[in-house]
Amino acid sequence: MPETRKVFIKTYGCQMNVYDSERMAESLVSQGYAETEDPGDADMIVLNTCHIREKAAEKVYSELGRIRQLKSARQSEGKETIVAVAGCVAQAEGAEVFARAPVVDLVVGPQAYHRLPALAATARSERRQVIDTEFPDEDKFAGLPERKGPRPAAAFLTVQEGCDKFCTFCVVPYTRGMEISRPVAQVMEEAHRLVGQGVREITLLGQNVNAYHGDGPDGRPWSLSKLLAELAGIERLERLRYTTSHPLDMDDALIEAHRGLPELMPYLHLPFQAGSDRILAAMNRKHTASDYLRIVERVREARPDIALSTDVIVGFPGETDEEFQQTLDLVREVGFAQAFSFKYSARPGTPAANIDGQVPEDVKADRLARLQELLQSQQSRFNAGCIGKIVPVLFEKLGRRAGQLIGRSPYLQAVHAEAQPGLLGRILPVEISGAGVNSLAGIVR
Repeated sequence: MPETRKVFIKTYGCQMNVYDSERMAESLVSQGYAETEDPGDADMIVLNTCHIREKAAEKVYSELGRIRQLKSARQSEGKETIVAVAGCVAQAEGAEVFARAPVVDLVVGPQAYHRLPALAATARSERRQVIDTEFPDEDKFAGLPERKGPRPAAAFLTVQEGCDKFCTFCVVPYTRGMEISRPVAQVMEEAHRLVGQGVREITLLGQNVNAYHGDGPDGRPWSLSKLLAELAGIERLERLRYTTSHPLDMDDALIEAHRGLPELMPYLHLPFQAGSDRILAAMNRKHTASDYLRIVERVREARPDIALSTDVIVGFPGETDEEFQQTLDLVREVGFAQAFSFKYSARPGTPAANIDGQVPEDVKADRLARLQELLQSQQSRFNAGCIGKIVPVLFEKLGRRAGQLIGRSPYLQAVHAEAQPGLLGRILPVEISGAGVNSLAGIVR
């Protein structure tokens, strides 16, 4: 066996990066690496990065400044540290990462991390900087090791990557590539293995997950709704979710899945981004505000208790006060249980970065504050509406206090309750006794 080494992985950004970080850690086992939560104790440090906004990328470089000092301190003690930047910043900036942060030994894009063990071995043995940001011909997932258990009760499973929509503000097509979907058999194999390791809830991931079109065992592409129905048949898999979706791919069959599949949780993350049709067109979203509202109406008809979540961008180039007001109006009309809202951030290489009429930073900040006040009030109202109800909660981890567990409601709310550790991994009825903006408190019944 290889000598025992330790790896520290810090994850930025989306759930797919969380999944990718897990898979990178698993792949490094072959090189003798075990995970550590202490970067000062790590023989290898991996920053799995996000490039969706400028602030996210700058956080990475700030962290690399601290890592430079740590690496120097370890070097003075005769200890070697390999520093790797992975993910979307690696893909977008490539060798520029070395120029901005010479402390980095390895740059690896999100489509090449299955080669991370070999790349790390090269950087380590040859003592040189290594880069791999190619989009390989081989199946990345087939090159990864089998997932090992035991596991927490909930897990992510990537089924789709990339996007063909080319929204003008978005870097995903350039950092993750065009849409690809994993074959049904490969997804089912991984899901069965996860369930065998203790998982009771699986969230299917994709940059545009409802565009899933993986090859089925019948030789034809399967839709996400068909894949969900197949997954629902796995014994002991009690809950299914999926994220993130595009309105254009919310087809009739997927909406009906929310009506007919009890394993599919009543929660849908469906970004609309802006309430103005002119801004939506400038974003190349290919749907209108009324299109979005019709989808919401149909989803709620299929599953009346569904909790809706969304993404919203304020201050897109050229956005007027009136157009921002249309975004607020749409938020009020829909009513969201959760939401993620951001100021527009120009990303190099995207069409929107060169559009005239960039909105001043103070205007964007004011609009974001007004939007978040509205969204927070809706989330608080949704959570408060759960008080007195008994909801099934899947307990996933220990709480901060002794005798406390934390789980998730069907609506993806965090729920705190007094319960023994032996109840981890079980779904139990919980009477909700209190509600905050971001979590609920309850009593196991």
